[in-house]
Amino acid sequence: MAFHIQIIPRTLHFKQPAGTSRGVYTSRELWYLLLTSDEQPQRWGIGECAPLPYLSCDYLIDDYDRILAKACERFEKQGEINVDILRPFPSILFGLETALQHYQKGSFALWDTAFSKGETGIPINGLIWMDNYKNMLEQIEKKMEAGFRCIKLKIGAINFEDELDLLQYIRQHFSAQEIELRVDANGAFSPEDALDKLKRLAELDLHSIEQPIRAHQWKQMARLTAESPLPVALDEELIGCNLPYDKAELLESIRPQYIILKPSLHGGLAGCKEWIEEAGKLGIGWWITSALESNIGLNAIAQWSATFHNPLPQGLGTGQLFTDNIEMPLTIKKDCLWYDPDGKMPEIYSFCHE
Repeated sequence: MAFHIQIIPRTLHFKQPAGTSRGVYTSRELWYLLLTSDEQPQRWGIGECAPLPYLSCDYLIDDYDRILAKACERFEKQGEINVDILRPFPSILFGLETALQHYQKGSFALWDTAFSKGETGIPINGLIWMDNYKNMLEQIEKKMEAGFRCIKLKIGAINFEDELDLLQYIRQHFSAQEIELRVDANGAFSPEDALDKLKRLAELDLHSIEQPIRAHQWKQMARLTAESPLPVALDEELIGCNLPYDKAELLESIRPQYIILKPSLHGGLAGCKEWIEEAGKLGIGWWITSALESNIGLNAIAQWSATFHNPLPQGLGTGQLFTDNIEMPLTIKKDCLWYDPDGKMPEIYSFCHE
């Protein structure tokens, strides 16, 4: 089959600055891949490539456009995705995988699940971005009023005692049975004081902490996962670990309680499935999270996530962050993400002419 891919760059803008321990995002660059064919000109598929600046292993300031174009040319010639060649470029692999899945399915309901039929929602966590104490408290109150039963706070940017106060505020109103609390340090703690901080956090009946120290410190991270009373989840640690053998070695060496999978960062759909399989061998839990994609990428991740029937809350609430997002029939009701198969879907024109 003679495939054609049109690469469409976009810049999205955040409604409010999104703060992390590495800095603040105000805009987001991404590339849509519009897949068509000569044999079925009426059929099309869309995928999203969205590497995160200075975080993704394939974020290349000068070369990303060239490498993306080359990958698309290779796919057009071969008519299939070469996963092994694209392992170092997870955001490109994810874009091609989901564009092809959309093309083959002929629908934004990319897999046949209860979620894609609009029969059930996916439980998600409510995300609290880093900010000053007052604004973080306002975010927390809004999430609790909306009915979220799992709240995730990004920590590490303000005073640790203030962050403990915010968590204590939630616990004064809701028990661990009523609201699950996750925190994400994005590597902000030092190896020297991390364990003490984890012990203090554990006193607040938290579910887990993501990436307490910076990645690539396996020995120190393994000590934390073994000694911490608070379960540790790996996120950034997985970035750039793209071969099955390396994934097995990392998990066996560190033995985290959880891993958090972001297809754009951690190997596309194929690579994340490998992570899930390796984690299963060791009894390691996991959940799936979006990584600031537009609604196109978010929908693909959510549709794929629904195929696993994972009961844990997933991290799929970032689609409402942008002022100029692509419209998709995705809505958040209380603490669940829902897809409406009868809702308004994007048309090919919206990608080519915006």
